Amino acid sequence: MTSDHPAIALQGVTKAFSLGNGNALEVLNIPALELTAASYTALKGPSGSGKTTLLNLIAGITTPTSGRIWLDETDIFALPEARRDRFRAEHIGYVFQTFNLLASMTALENVLLAMMFTPKQPKRDQRQRAAAMLAKLGLRARLAHRPHQLSRGEQQRVAIARALVHDPPVILADEPCASLDPHTARVVLTEFLTICREERKTVLVVSHEDNVLQGADRILDMTAINRAVGSPP
Repeated sequence: MTSDHPAIALQGVTKAFSLGNGNALEVLNIPALELTAASYTALKGPSGSGKTTLLNLIAGITTPTSGRIWLDETDIFALPEARRDRFRAEHIGYVFQTFNLLASMTALENVLLAMMFTPKQPKRDQRQRAAAMLAKLGLRARLAHRPHQLSRGEQQRVAIARALVHDPPVILADEPCASLDPHTARVVLTEFLTICREERKTVLVVSHEDNVLQGADRILDMTAINRAVGSPP
C-alpha cells in the first residue's frame, strides 16, 4: 500500500549555470512533478536534456536556482547543509553511471561505506547485511575482491548493493546499465528491479534502453516536463 502523499515532489524547480559576464544558461525548468511512493519511474530524453541534473537535485547534491523539492514531505533545501547530507545518507540510494567504487576497498568494504551515517542498522549487524546484499546480487564469492578484480557487470552489482544496503526508501539510478553488454545489462537490471519491488522502494531510473522503459509504472520524457529544453508552456 502506498502513502497518501508523494515520495518525491518538485514545485517550480529551475537550475541555471553561470556563463560569466552576468549571463546564465538555464538547463532545468520543471513547474511541477510528483512521484508516487513504491513506484518505478523511468526517465528518458536526449543527451543534455537535464536528466542527471534532475537526479542530482532530487538527491540534494546540486542546489536548485529556484523552487522546492520534497522527499517524503521533507523540504530538503530548507535543511542546513549538514542535516541535508545526513538526510540524503539515510533516505536515498544512488546508483551512479560510472559506479564510483573506491579502488582500494573490497566489494564488501565499498558496500559497508553506505551504512556509516545511518542508524537503521546496528554496527554489529552491518557486515552481515552487506554480505547478504552482495550475495543476493550474485556476488557471494566476490566479497574480498577489489574493483579491478571484478568484471564491469560485477562492479555494477556492487554499486547497486551499496545503494540498497542501508534500506533507503528512494533509489535514484543514472543509466545503471549503460556501460554493460546487453546480456549483462538485462541480468543486472532484473536483479535490481526485483529487489526494489520486493522491498517497496520508490525508484527513478534514467535510461533510454527499451528493457528499462518497458518495466516501468510510468515513463517520463524530459523534453515534455522540462521547459528549458522546449516543452510547451
